[in-house]
Amino acid sequence: MTGIADGRVVIVTGAGRGLGRAHALAFAAEGARVVVNDLGVGLDGTPGADSPAGRVVDEIRAAGGEAVAHGGDVATSAGAASLVRTALETYGRLDTLVNNAGFLRDRMLVNLDEDDWDAVLRVHLKGHFLPLKHAAAHWRAEAKAGRTPGARVVNTSSGAGLLGSVGQGNYSAAKAGIIALTLVAAAELGRYGVQVNAVAPAARTRMTERTFAETMAAPDSGFDAMAPENVAPLVVWLGATASAGVTGRVFEAEGGRISVMEGWRRGPTADTGTRRTPADAGETALRLLAQAELPGAVYGAEDT
Repeated sequence: MTGIADGRVVIVTGAGRGLGRAHALAFAAEGARVVVNDLGVGLDGTPGADSPAGRVVDEIRAAGGEAVAHGGDVATSAGAASLVRTALETYGRLDTLVNNAGFLRDRMLVNLDEDDWDAVLRVHLKGHFLPLKHAAAHWRAEAKAGRTPGARVVNTSSGAGLLGSVGQGNYSAAKAGIIALTLVAAAELGRYGVQVNAVAPAARTRMTERTFAETMAAPDSGFDAMAPENVAPLVVWLGATASAGVTGRVFEAEGGRISVMEGWRRGPTADTGTRRTPADAGETALRLLAQAELPGAVYGAEDT
């Protein structure tokens, strides 16, 4: 197999199903050697009975590619360190990290338990931070040894992290945090030859099928816009050397559409150079709001 990822060693977390599986297969089809990570848990993060990572590895090998399974918990330091070590011990290098692992525990805020908040932020946000930390430590050491890598990190956010989603306060907060983490990592790691970007995908997965069943349903014929395989090409490109110079950016990917997201930036502004009274602050805020663009609608808000 040869392609734009030829010879690269790529880690994909949460790669046993859905988007992660599509990413792993697409990287392998483009010549990468893939470390397929999946803990094998259910939709809500409870332990599963099978090994989806092993099945994906079998698919890759059957197609002539190279892959190895990793079943560790990437939201623990030991699991994340083991993941990076697996790539290095198996293939002798690490070029790309795709952070994708996650699950849902949806509740309206007034019904959201602290445990459900902690669990979702742990897997999504901590599960991005720890593999990134351990991979970055390796790449920094390589750079300091005079072997500056052409490394890539692709993080997985969501429209919920960009706009919010009713009933998903924990998930939305985690996915918004991933965007901020991406921006900081891109700024800090560029000196070591590491590019860091994020993708906010819209695709059919175990998570979205339950939350947006009608929207995510596969059509009887024609283009399946919600197939996770539609997102993978952008992720593969971001994870390859072809994306040189692209870092600190957030992309939205759905069907055949790719968007570059333009995040927080200063809009209408007024500065008196002095302290305001509350009444004056309010009058100014209303005047500026009248000049500003309206934010996008929160997902699901029309149903409340």
